[in-house]
Amino acid sequence: MTDQINRIKERAAEELKHCAAHDMDHVMRVYNLALTIAQEEPGVDLEVLEAATLLHDIGGLKEAEDPTGQTDHAAVGAAMARPIIEAVGFPAAKISHVQACILSHRYRTDNKPQTIEAKILFDADKLDAIGAIGIARGFAWVGKNNAKIYKRVDDLEAYARENLVGGKFDGRIKDRSKHSSQIQWELKNKRLVEKLYTASARKIGAARISFDQLYMDRLEREVKGEI
Repeated sequence: MTDQINRIKERAAEELKHCAAHDMDHVMRVYNLALTIAQEEPGVDLEVLEAATLLHDIGGLKEAEDPTGQTDHAAVGAAMARPIIEAVGFPAAKISHVQACILSHRYRTDNKPQTIEAKILFDADKLDAIGAIGIARGFAWVGKNNAKIYKRVDDLEAYARENLVGGKFDGRIKDRSKHSSQIQWELKNKRLVEKLYTASARKIGAARISFDQLYMDRLEREVKGEI
């Protein structure tokens, strides 16, 4: 890391003390994944990618504190990022690009990544939601939000109309206490690989999804007392 990127990392760490599922450990996992994916993609501006990855979740606290589900941490984080990267002397011509990457990293948004740096950040962030670490993060989220360790719903469309903004599967959650890892799996996680942009991320994601399916099947059987 350059001195500028190290200083950005320090500022990010100050903003990311609110949740075990979206902390600096998560950011560094995404950072390392992003660099791994970038090795397979030509023409990546690593300076932009590193800055955007380190700052991508700094708006998380404001979203977490909004019970309406209307706050988008990606939009908040993009706005918060500008003064942080300006303060460390980051190249002015690249600041808007960093903000665009942060703005488009979220799954539940209409802002889609346009550049390779934004696509890599999106992919790396989604990969951290699946696999063994994704399962661990999911239960950290469950504990934080008083949600359910195990809960399935028979009608996902009805659930979306009731508890997701806009009634869409990718809408933000209104009442988190009604959510669960199983609902998250059915609504989002098992579909994540098809949403990824880069071939290397899709390869990593396929292996993680296979693990998740085995785990979810096992969990359901244990809850039902079958094994």
